[in-house]
Amino acid sequence: MSSLPTLALGTTGMDITRVGFGSWAVAGSGWRFSWGATDDAESVAAIRHAVTSGVNWIDTAAVYGLGHSEELVGKAVADLPEADRPYLFTKAGLVWDPRNPAAAPRRIMKPASVRREVEDSLRRLGVDHIDLYQVHYPDTGESLEYAGGGFGAVSPNATPLEEYWQVMADLKAEGKVRAIGLSNHSADELERAEAVAHVDVIQPPFSAINRSAAAEIAWAKAHDTGVIVYSPMQSGLLTGAFTKERAAALTADDWRSGHADFTTGLDANLALAEALRPVAARHRVSVAEVAIAWALAWPGLTGAIVGARSPRQVDGWVDAGSLALTEADLAEIAGAIVRTGAGAGPARP
Repeated sequence: MSSLPTLALGTTGMDITRVGFGSWAVAGSGWRFSWGATDDAESVAAIRHAVTSGVNWIDTAAVYGLGHSEELVGKAVADLPEADRPYLFTKAGLVWDPRNPAAAPRRIMKPASVRREVEDSLRRLGVDHIDLYQVHYPDTGESLEYAGGGFGAVSPNATPLEEYWQVMADLKAEGKVRAIGLSNHSADELERAEAVAHVDVIQPPFSAINRSAAAEIAWAKAHDTGVIVYSPMQSGLLTGAFTKERAAALTADDWRSGHADFTTGLDANLALAEALRPVAARHRVSVAEVAIAWALAWPGLTGAIVGARSPRQVDGWVDAGSLALTEADLAEIAGAIVRTGAGAGPARP
């Protein structure tokens, strides 16, 4: 097994590699936020290749493939010796209707629901505890919708943050989970949670296109909270391999086909990806690795979740955690962000 750079994940006691394997894209089709059809054998091979390449954590969620992603992760790590097993991170709070898998899942964190979810995740992953258990989204009691830029209204029946965070803290105290985290929560919500129990880890989206979580990352740094970010390559847009033709060819069962990043914002996003090529050439790395290293350059950020559907794709980003961008690189990328108008948020660390 290769050795990759690691950092302490907040106060959890876990040292994690700067890049982790994200298993949303391997979850297969037939559900609302699918990336399209996948090959399970290839997905398992990708996970195992990431681990043998030195990646020591895998991020998944119950909702990915409506349980299928967790099952694939469990299968991929089942035969590994204990010393070689990666940390397993998963999430709760997006509840689907098995009678209508194409419907958007609902954001539900009621205590009884969370306890059902953790037991289901433990079973699918084939483990006796989860290393990091995260709340996927704040509870609204309503459906999650990506298309159109909305995330659903808040129902009067929504579970208050303080109540569901206490349940997460209880699961940690009971030994069901080692650490607890909040994904997609604002800095104000993190502050409310911290008053109940320490927020071990946060997981916001973050990339050179989507820079809106800078305030949450700063909050985490000030509170000794670990930070793992998702979509550092903005779901493929910052790989250097994405094109207008690929965007046009996205199938209807690929959630990206209707998202603004791949439609109205596509030109600016691809222009930014193109602007990363000179930086990549100087360092003799891929555009994807530059995009990931840009995210990892932010103070307080521990690691980045990167997806792959094949071992070859893993090879395209696994060394990103070892790439240190210079001040000149960061200035050049900041200039490109401003020039292209891609995304929103501060243009450099």
